[in-house]
This record gives sequence, structure tokens and C-alpha cells, in this order.
Amino acid sequence: MSNTDQYAALKDKIEAIKDESIVAITMPVNIYLQEAEDMARCAKIDTAELATINVSEEQVDDLQVRIGACRQVQSLWVDDQHKTNEAEDTWADIQEQANELKSELIHTFRYAFRKDESALSAIADIAEGRTNSDTIQDLNDLSVVGKGNTEALTAINFDISKLDTAADIAVKGADALAVANGSRQRGSDTKVLRDKAYTYLKEAVDDIRAAGKFLFRNDPKKLKGYTSKYWKKKNSTARKVEDVETLD
Repeated sequence: MSNTDQYAALKDKIEAIKDESIVAITMPVNIYLQEAEDMARCAKIDTAELATINVSEEQVDDLQVRIGACRQVQSLWVDDQHKTNEAEDTWADIQEQANELKSELIHTFRYAFRKDESALSAIADIAEGRTNSDTIQDLNDLSVVGKGNTEALTAINFDISKLDTAADIAVKGADALAVANGSRQRGSDTKVLRDKAYTYLKEAVDDIRAAGKFLFRNDPKKLKGYTSKYWKKKNSTARKVEDVETLD
């Protein structure tokens, strides 16, 4: 069964987990998944022995399915993160152009229309905008105001083509911002789903790990299969630091 199929098989159960039941992720997910995979292989070999303490073969098989499902959702989240970063980079480039052109147009218009109270009032309203959405609308508004007063702009040798550029950036900016906002939301939704998949996997990992540690507590070789190498290394490093601090 592929990771996609394993996720499809558990999708409803994963999505049914309540947000408040999600457990905190305390180690890199890719490392957690590999450790779970390694333990699942050991548990499959030890199926008969685990059955003696009421851990069924079905539980061991279910662990593997949960691992595949979590891998699939982790991959979906990583992909969404990549798309979000690309979308935000695109918006950032357009945003910089938009802010620069907006500033230039407002500065130019205030001088060119300094004797036109109606135009100055419109420019004052436009200049108040501070949000990304404001900037996009402001550029379009400035383009309209400018095209309605081309004689005054021509008189100071202003490049009229910049009015079309402003309108064009407004359109492109609106699209880019919508994609960036949508990507952020998808990324957020996928992260929640990934965290739920991790929570569902951890439930099975904890049960089988506890069983393996109990069953093989006197068998160092087999016990390794149910011990987290990540946390063993972490704890060992922490103890070394603690010992050094004690000596100091």
C-alpha cells in the first residue's frame, strides 16, 4: 500500500481529531517518522512475543499504515510551504515596485495639482492607505486621477506611461497577493492536518514502544529497537553539559 493509499485509508480518523487534542511536536518529523519505521520493522519481527502482552499483529500492521499516512501529509505540508514561499517572494517583488511607484506618484501629483483642491483632496485620501490591499487600490486610483489631469502632468514633463504602469501593477499585485494569501491559508490548513496525523501516529508509537521496552527490558539488543536514538542522544548531550556545569 502506498503512502497515498495509507493516508486515504485513515483520512477520516485523522481529520476527526480535535484541534485541542493535537500534541506538540518535539522532534523533527522526518526523524520521528524514520524512528517509527525502524520500530515498526522490529515489532513485525517480534509479533509473536508482543502478542504475549496483549499487543496484536493488527496493532503492529496499523502502526505501519499510520506511518505512511503521516509521511504523505508531511509531504503535502512541505509542498505547500514551498508554494507559499514562492508566492510570497512574487508578492514581495511586486510590493516593492508598488510602494516605490505609489510614493513617486503622490509626490509628483501633489506638486502638479497643487492648485487643484479637488485633486489634492483625492490624493490625501489615497496617501492614507497603509495595508497591502490599500497599496493595490491606491495605485489604480492614482492612475485614474492622473489620467484625468494629464495636461498638468505633461506640463512638468512627467512620463505619462507610468499611469498605465500603475494600473498594470495594481492588477498583477492583486493577483499575487491573492495567491500569497491563499497559499498561507492552505499551508496553515495542511500544517494542522500534518499535526493531527502526527498525533494519531504518536498514539500507536507510544503504545508499542512502551510494550517493547517492558517486554525486552532484560534484552539490550532487542530493547534498542524500541528506544528513540534521537532522545537518547539528546539526553546524553544534556547530561554531559550538566556534568561540566557541576564541575565548574
